[in-house]
Amino acid sequence: MAQKIVTNLWFDTQAEEAATFYCDVFEDGRIVNTLRYPPGTDRAGTVLTVEWELQGQRFVGINGGPQFTFDEAISLQINCEGQEEVDYFWDRLTADGGEEGPCGWVKDKYGLSWQVVPEGMDELFSGSDPDRAQRAFEAMQKMKKLDAAALRSAADGVPAP
Repeated sequence: MAQKIVTNLWFDTQAEEAATFYCDVFEDGRIVNTLRYPPGTDRAGTVLTVEWELQGQRFVGINGGPQFTFDEAISLQINCEGQEEVDYFWDRLTADGGEEGPCGWVKDKYGLSWQVVPEGMDELFSGSDPDRAQRAFEAMQKMKKLDAAALRSAADGVPAP
């Protein structure tokens, strides 16, 4: 059965370029299908939609025009296995016009927001010790790219070096 819910992303004209970029960023990414505007339209032959897959998740990019742009009201979260993976995705998504944001958020060069999250964040911010969670939260608010070790240290009440 096909994936029941597929994320569709609206681009002006860069859907194919963005899909290629995302497939390059994610090791197993692949373009699945490209559909072009039909003859007789003002965009005949240019890409209408491109479908791609990242980590088994399908996405569709639509070249719909400049009417809509991305904002932070939606983001894609990358759950990273360690700091090396956090660093990799952070560097790739901020390259060539991407922007760093607060608390692990980054906006890529197409304006799409991502949350680059190290493993263990749930454990830091939930649990039976509200003071520990508060210390971790306060440390996170001072960060752009999340540093898992620094967050754990803050949660444990260990001063930063």
